[in-house]
Amino acid sequence: MHASSVTPLLAESNRPIFEWRWVERNSDAIAERLGEHVALTATALGAGLVVSLALATLCLRFRWFYPLVLGTAGALYVIPSLGAFALLVPFFGLSFTTAVIPLGTYTLLILIRNIVTGVQQVPIEVREAAIGMGFTPRRLLWQVELPLALPVVIAGLRVAAVTTIGLVTVTSLLGMGGLGYFIRAGIQTTTPNPSPIIVGIVLSVLLAVVVDLLLWLGERALAPWARKVRAR
Repeated sequence: MHASSVTPLLAESNRPIFEWRWVERNSDAIAERLGEHVALTATALGAGLVVSLALATLCLRFRWFYPLVLGTAGALYVIPSLGAFALLVPFFGLSFTTAVIPLGTYTLLILIRNIVTGVQQVPIEVREAAIGMGFTPRRLLWQVELPLALPVVIAGLRVAAVTTIGLVTVTSLLGMGGLGYFIRAGIQTTTPNPSPIIVGIVLSVLLAVVVDLLLWLGERALAPWARKVRAR
């Protein structure tokens, strides 16, 4: 339905722009859909981070592998979300898995690039000192390079998290719920109801802000030295 046709319908129904009574009547449903949104986001981010760490480790060890991985992740990133969901429905049906796989793949480009970049920015003298102390390549990566790259990695995770929260709203088309359910429900009624639409949009934005803030606080707690370096 076009925006030009929505206004006359709202005018005819005398429906207010926002109804707190609707929120009170649907508080349980709102909490349930918010939980679904958080679960989809957390699962996609967690899976994306695990895969990205594995691929980034290979890229750091085999430099020729990095352009190939980055190109593949870039190709996956530009696939329209609805198209990705449609490709997976014949294999997994309208399921949680169908929603999570594309959401996870959209995080790969951001996370892999930030992990590799963060590790590459570790000062060479730090690496040489660790090697001189007898660190193996694996120990060097996990105990020195990745901890020092943490601010760059978390910066990528923040971008991926906000992007994923926005994309999760599309999964309502698969019947997966999430806050996109309210946006779809508000539009698909005979007379468009702006209250669920506003709730879906506002809670999605607030969730993105809260998650971004939590990740920022996590960075400050896990890498306090980075804050001191930036302050200089």
